[in-house]
Amino acid sequence: MNDNFNLDSSQTTQENNSPTIENYLLEDRVFKPDTSFIHQAIYNSLDIYKDADENTELFWEKEAEKLSWSKKWEKVLEWELPFAKWFVGGELNVSYNCLDRHVENGKGSKVAYFFEGEPGDKRTITYQELLDEVSKFAQVLTDFGVKKGDRVAIYMPMIPELPVSMLACARIGATHSVVFGGFSSEALKDRINDAEAKVLITADGGYRRGSLVPLKQSSDEALSETPSIEHVIVVKRTGQDVNMTPGRDVWYEEVMKSTPGFAAPVPVDSEHLLFLLYTSGTTAKPKGIMHSTGGYLAQVAFTHKAVFDIHEDSDIYWCAADIGWVTGHSYIVYGPLANCVTSVLYEGTPDFPDKDRWWKLIEEYNVTILYTAPTAIRTFMKWGTQYPGSHDLSSLRLLGSVGEPINPEAWMWYRKHIGSDSCPIVDTWWQTETGAIMISPLPGITDLKPGSATFTLPGIHAEVVDDVGNKVERGGGYLTLTQPWPSMLRGIYGDPKRYEETYWSRFKGKYFAGDGAKIDDDGYMWLLGRVDDVMNVSGHRVSTTEVESALVDHPSVAEAAVVGANDATTGQAIMAFVTLKSGEDPSQDKGEELRKHVSTKIGAIARPKTVIFTDDLPKTRSGKIMRRLLRDVAEGRNLGDVTTLADPKVVEEIKNRAQVSPQED
Repeated sequence: MNDNFNLDSSQTTQENNSPTIENYLLEDRVFKPDTSFIHQAIYNSLDIYKDADENTELFWEKEAEKLSWSKKWEKVLEWELPFAKWFVGGELNVSYNCLDRHVENGKGSKVAYFFEGEPGDKRTITYQELLDEVSKFAQVLTDFGVKKGDRVAIYMPMIPELPVSMLACARIGATHSVVFGGFSSEALKDRINDAEAKVLITADGGYRRGSLVPLKQSSDEALSETPSIEHVIVVKRTGQDVNMTPGRDVWYEEVMKSTPGFAAPVPVDSEHLLFLLYTSGTTAKPKGIMHSTGGYLAQVAFTHKAVFDIHEDSDIYWCAADIGWVTGHSYIVYGPLANCVTSVLYEGTPDFPDKDRWWKLIEEYNVTILYTAPTAIRTFMKWGTQYPGSHDLSSLRLLGSVGEPINPEAWMWYRKHIGSDSCPIVDTWWQTETGAIMISPLPGITDLKPGSATFTLPGIHAEVVDDVGNKVERGGGYLTLTQPWPSMLRGIYGDPKRYEETYWSRFKGKYFAGDGAKIDDDGYMWLLGRVDDVMNVSGHRVSTTEVESALVDHPSVAEAAVVGANDATTGQAIMAFVTLKSGEDPSQDKGEELRKHVSTKIGAIARPKTVIFTDDLPKTRSGKIMRRLLRDVAEGRNLGDVTTLADPKVVEEIKNRAQVSPQED
């Protein structure tokens, strides 16, 4: 079986005696696909791996043929490392593939989105209605001078006008750059200027836990230093008072009413720049990740259907991410709409007005597939089972995880309390740069191990390598990709040299973006997080993910984050920040109990020197734990940038607790 997953043993393994990353945590629980699930699954045979392995280009060509092209490609792939072109010479339009063709096939009355705002307002939007709105807004953009190749910045809450704006850009061949609504005005300014965006689409504001988010105000602050912006289109969401600059700012609703025309879809080259999405880098300047049209849509559509076992006529799918991140681009907008699926679009947080909001939504809309982050799952564990337990979640048939490695015990909690001990869980690994899911189970085929993303998907080729680039057959190392894939980034906007240096210079001929992984004795892949987070304790390279998983394995722990702090004796000492489940006592005895638990679970070398209890962890609005700030706390440094945190007060509270936490032997 391993040959099908690109884990053959024909290549040289590392020869040095010290592992690249230690392999401590073992997981022997296995969950086979249920027979009834296998029978209904779209993909339920290993033949798909065999076909993709025998001829990868032909495999992706067949997936691309499922889209509608106005002009067929002349060549499947041109590969001049590190630059790829897929479906060369082909032409298509993403908006047409996501909307028009479904309406033409009689699916116009099918629901595209069930929208629910945080205050409780609701909208049901069919494919026909979405097509009409997109076509109208595409004409508005055209009337404002936006043409093929222009860049448009989008800074909005999670409301239907956000995907409308993206699809309207795609319809006329403009490139969109969505900026997450939680980012500051400074971040918005930097992204607008780097892209030289011509138009900004925003809203007066949004809702977050009952408070108003002043998006227009932040936009105005950014626009004082963005000379490329000619027009600002503002959606009325909250009704709050905002400043409107005459000649520059217009209301979305007003220009939509006054525009008589509807824009037709413009065919673009397969390699046309569909969108820019900025991600943070090691320098102060954010990286504008470039994604093209044909290859991206082909892989996103395939992975959405295959990983989530999408049944177009019966599934109600909910990806609970934000469209401001790549997960929302690929698996709220482009993948689901290309596959003509009904999705839930939710504006708010999981705990407003109470901690059962998500479960109410699942019950109300009969959601069948839920895709969310491990951070959210661990938060639900902390809150307790009474919240999901008070709602009927029986409509769910499949669960997904995205964003970071999931702890085995969080995986088990997710399966038991959300999935009724029967739903398969697809734990997915991918990145902003990859564009689409790369490593994941196929739920009708793969035996699941809690916490493992299992194997590369068909058509994807990965290797775990050691410090010098030799393949690691078993154990930990660096996760690399060895062959081009259709949805791969096409570079960093305006900086091809930085693209090569960032992703292709560490290991010759291999893509590497900083993640560690290990391979167990059965060939399963386990993601270990960023190698920047690996701790060096007495010469042993210990993964933060494994220590955190051991802590969450304890029945009293809901969530944990660990970092390495400088230590004169061991090089680095492990500092653990732990959130307990409701009702548990954060005492010194509990801290010692947890230290012993880690030692028993994975070995004395991984035992935390200090356990600091905290009510929450510093997280971005996308749910990722900011370990950089925890390292600042652990080593007594001034705190770094906290502007992207969901709750900046959390770090100060942790800092105060860390100052009174005793050091252990």
